[in-house]
Amino acid sequence: MFRHYLILALRNFRRYKSSFIINLFGLSMGLAVTLLIYLWVNDELQVNKFHEKSSQLYQVMEHQQYADNIMTTNSTPGIISNELKENYPEVVYAAGTSWINDYTLTFEETNVTAEGYHVGADFFNIFSYGLVQGDPDQVLSEKYAVVISEELATSLFGTTTDVIGKTIELEHSDNLIISGVFKGTPRNSSYQFDFVMTFEFFLENNEWATTWGSNGPSSYVILQEGTDPAIFNSKIASIINDHKEQNNVTVFVVPYVNRYLYGHFDNGQPAGGRIDTIKLFSVIAVFILLIACINFMNLSTARASRRAKEVGLKKAIGAQKRSLITQYLGESMLISLISLFVAFAMVWMFLPVFNEITSKQIELQISGNLVLIGLIIMLITGLIAGSYPALYLSRFQAVSVLKGEIRGSIGELWARRGLVIFQFTLSIILIVSVLVIYKQIDFVQNKNLGYNKDNLIYFEATGEVEKHLESFLVELNNVTGVEIASSMAHSMLSRNNNSSGVKWEGKNPDDKILFECVRVNYDMLETLGVEMVEGRTFSRDFGTDSTKIIFNEAAIKVMNMEEPIGQVINLWSRYDLEIIGVVKDFHFQSLHSSIKPLFFLLSPEHNWKVTARIDNENIPATIAAIKDLHDRFNPGFEFNYRFQDERYARLYASEQQISKLSRYFAGIAILISSLGLFGLAAFTAERRNKEIGIRKALGSTAAGIVYLLSKDFTQMVIVAILIGTPASYYLLKSYLEGYAYRIDLNIWFFIVAGIISLLIALLTVGYQAFKSASTNPANCLREE
Repeated sequence: MFRHYLILALRNFRRYKSSFIINLFGLSMGLAVTLLIYLWVNDELQVNKFHEKSSQLYQVMEHQQYADNIMTTNSTPGIISNELKENYPEVVYAAGTSWINDYTLTFEETNVTAEGYHVGADFFNIFSYGLVQGDPDQVLSEKYAVVISEELATSLFGTTTDVIGKTIELEHSDNLIISGVFKGTPRNSSYQFDFVMTFEFFLENNEWATTWGSNGPSSYVILQEGTDPAIFNSKIASIINDHKEQNNVTVFVVPYVNRYLYGHFDNGQPAGGRIDTIKLFSVIAVFILLIACINFMNLSTARASRRAKEVGLKKAIGAQKRSLITQYLGESMLISLISLFVAFAMVWMFLPVFNEITSKQIELQISGNLVLIGLIIMLITGLIAGSYPALYLSRFQAVSVLKGEIRGSIGELWARRGLVIFQFTLSIILIVSVLVIYKQIDFVQNKNLGYNKDNLIYFEATGEVEKHLESFLVELNNVTGVEIASSMAHSMLSRNNNSSGVKWEGKNPDDKILFECVRVNYDMLETLGVEMVEGRTFSRDFGTDSTKIIFNEAAIKVMNMEEPIGQVINLWSRYDLEIIGVVKDFHFQSLHSSIKPLFFLLSPEHNWKVTARIDNENIPATIAAIKDLHDRFNPGFEFNYRFQDERYARLYASEQQISKLSRYFAGIAILISSLGLFGLAAFTAERRNKEIGIRKALGSTAAGIVYLLSKDFTQMVIVAILIGTPASYYLLKSYLEGYAYRIDLNIWFFIVAGIISLLIALLTVGYQAFKSASTNPANCLREE
């Protein structure tokens, strides 16, 4: 029986080649998109899940209550991890960590730039980074111990064996002793680093991190099995307030594995994160697969009359409805299976491009799980695509079919029209989404930030540059091509250093207002190109500017000062500072956030970032000259510079990925929909062949015939536009609300999307209509 059904299916595929090819290509593309998104989603869901104690691993977080909102941060006091381990029996291990930086490591004559950071002694008991040499309880017990990756060991020593106990130099200054070697950070780790040093070493060089009023490090704990996180959170909620009176901080822990996908908080409440992108593309995958299945259903039911006699004859000789359903479902399953093989080939072909767009390193490894997922998707696709045609064909009555009395019902016609409308509604939503997302990304990347990010390069002040920063800046300003250079302690890309320790006359003492603190050198505001609203910048012409402060407009507004210049504020209950200037508001975060209060402090001794504005004339030559100067000051250190505009663009890397993928997915959805429309138009023209012949014989023009055949399809697309426009408006309005600064949802987005959809439909249907209108009437009227 199976062989019989298989032969019949193959014969039908050969007989109706056009329908078979359209169905095969459409289903293959739908399955390929689904498989690509599955691979990406699976990769995202595996991030940070390789840690052996992941079910007990938590990150310590803070809710900070301010006058206008609650800010949630993973920055904690540097001493909180020891407090948790020593005084809370639920905590098995605890470790603080600093931020990851580029460092120069030296062994004999070999210099290597590597990424490393400071971690607590329990680090390798908390995280599973594959320690291959050394005891996890001991590798970080000595202050100047360092644990390096196998790759770094190879770079430094040419081998991974016999490296324990060797001494390397950090930044040509401190000597570190290698106490362990780890495999390296897995690809699905959200932290990528080459080595770790002790947190004790960090605290020794950063005394500010030893107080309860400071923030910066991140802290992690392993809780006892069976610990209720909610109960534990209630116990530690006031741990900072207990050590620092009148504080506004609530401490809590969250599962570390959730931080990657659920990293956003809004006013103290979880607000999603990358999980939103996963949900978005999962929905897109389902929609594209549905569009492909709709094509199959439409073409199968539309061509039902061709197979009606086959059904009638089979029923006349005793075939049961069940056997017919099995046969037609089997055909759809066979097409789905063939499509699955084609889809795997497509995935293999396009995976490198997909990886480039998504910044992933996904590999197509044919595993049992992947095959199983593929088969499940194939079976579901086959059932969805084939169920309606199978039920539709199997219900024909033998007598009616053999008498030629079969007629399409109104319900069948409206069902087919409804499916086409649904297809194009989804396509219109995708087209509008592509247009809006593209314009929003273009807007945020080209918006005037209030400072000039173009031709602005920066690099870290290390080694002798850090020790002799002023001398270095003098020579840097004399380099040909450098317009102006200075230094600062801020990235201008996010909140790096904030404080609520600003007091002024008339302030409500109960209000906690957060200000961003930017430490700068002389000429830094001029280097950035910020605009002064009133007052002046820091100047060497005044000998007391270390006791001055400059605010932005947002800060002056929140302090409710009408004439700020000359007024005195108190900072951190230690310094009385005179306001000498107000700068125009500028963006120092992504445009997801509104501009926050900010102040500049003159603090050359606390700067770590050398910044230079260069001209457009000969950028490579200018950078080469800066490198020569840097190498002369800092022999043995690599010169690693970055452009500010490129770093700013990376703030929107996720949005850029969504924009690019949306374009591809929208194109695929439109292509699949057009294929279905093409097939339906061809069948409609074929079914109305005699009608066309009669109309032409009676004098109808080619234009009239084209209009006749295109009218119904055009109406369906117009209905899709009417449905898709409000639906896309609602979805995109919600998307844009995630930005504090955004484009307007202009009506032209929807008009353009409608015109594109209509043109695609007209071109698709018009080709078939024109072909039919050009046929000789005699050929149309000839009996078979």
